[in-house]
Amino acid sequence: MIAFSRTLSLLLILAFAFPLTGCERTSETTVRSSVREEKAPPPVENPPQQLLTTQEAFMEVSRTVTPATVNIRAARVRPQRDSQFGPLFDEFFGDLFRGDPRMRPQREHSLGSGFIISEDGFILTNNHVIRDAEEITVRLSDQRIYPAKVVGMDPRTDVAVLKIEAPENLPFVVLGDSDLLQVGQWALAIGNPFGLDRTLTVGVISAIGRAGLGIEDYEDFIQTDASINPGNSGGPLLNIYGEVIGINTAIVATGQGIGFAIPINLARHIATQLIETGEVVRGWLGVSIQPLTPELAESFGLDRVTGALVNQILPGSPAANSDLQRGDILLLYDGREVRGVRELQLLVASTPVGKRVNLDVLRSGKRMTVPVVIAEMETSARVARVAPDRPARAEGLGFSVVPSDGEGVLIEAVEPGSRAEAAGVQSGDLLLNINRQDINDLDAFRRAVQQARGRNVVLLIKRAESTLYLAFPAP
Repeated sequence: MIAFSRTLSLLLILAFAFPLTGCERTSETTVRSSVREEKAPPPVENPPQQLLTTQEAFMEVSRTVTPATVNIRAARVRPQRDSQFGPLFDEFFGDLFRGDPRMRPQREHSLGSGFIISEDGFILTNNHVIRDAEEITVRLSDQRIYPAKVVGMDPRTDVAVLKIEAPENLPFVVLGDSDLLQVGQWALAIGNPFGLDRTLTVGVISAIGRAGLGIEDYEDFIQTDASINPGNSGGPLLNIYGEVIGINTAIVATGQGIGFAIPINLARHIATQLIETGEVVRGWLGVSIQPLTPELAESFGLDRVTGALVNQILPGSPAANSDLQRGDILLLYDGREVRGVRELQLLVASTPVGKRVNLDVLRSGKRMTVPVVIAEMETSARVARVAPDRPARAEGLGFSVVPSDGEGVLIEAVEPGSRAEAAGVQSGDLLLNINRQDINDLDAFRRAVQQARGRNVVLLIKRAESTLYLAFPAP
């Protein structure tokens, strides 16, 4: 019993001793201030001079260009929503529902960005920022607000020009040269993402000449990882010198760090025409072209997939008045490399009407130069006419054909699982040519089929309003 009492006393002494010891240590602890003071230098006293220089450059670009960047607010009226019961219901009972807010026209507002390109108030932005707008207002960096009028819009490139009237000269940007861009250069985006005025983001030029994205008819986008978000559209993309090199336009919704801008050289060309005439005039060559596949490139004697393949010459066009021929592969346009169909379309459209340009083409394995004078783009479409199926037919190469009233023969049916089907041949296509031999009747088709045995087959077909080449190994 005495031993137990001694043990209990010892435990109580220890229990009280430890807390007292802990309190003693806490009272001696001092917390260093995290506030910058002369006596408390930063963790990194001397950051590399290159970083300080770069930081100062970013700050200078922001100070210089932000005053010329504007916030654009576009108001539009959404049409009255139809009832779920159809037009007859609306005609007889629509008045009963006029008081329902859901059935009234709704006024919508969208926010975007733009930048002033002249001291008298011309503003460059995206067409989609102001499309269908009934009222447009522009807020400057000093919070002044002005109504804006539309000078002109070009939906095919998504470029638009606005004009505001201010009592004094306005700050404006300096336009750079987007043709000089290289991947890896600094890129700075200024805009109003999510309505957050004059936000600056920084990244690099990730790629140039992006096309085939399905965003616009004419595409030659700059890709950047400088953050571009909703509301940035229409704002400037800048280089480290503060020059505008593009118009921020689109993002990849499912990805991060992937944004696209319209090159400023293209935008300048469009804006100049809109300011001077209110419309855009584009050059026209008068050919139908298609991209090359590896099979087509090999069949035409190319060692790599490049250029654009001419599959049709339109009558009365500049191409028809030159020495250009169907089956030519366009490699250079006025000294600039043609890497694909989209690039050629943009080059032609941007060419002044009446200009004489040289086309470097590959024809039958030989390279030659074809001069052509560019005309104004036509808007009329030419539609091929084909006759209905007839009893007479011929087979070969994985499909059957029947005669047509015009040129070529009509593809009646394609064998399931055949090489022709895999290459994209479809029932209803008009077959014009096999391995550069014109096919105008069934006999010509049969002869071409015999000669194609054991070699690659190159078909020229017409589908709806388009013509294209297809290639596959002979069965």
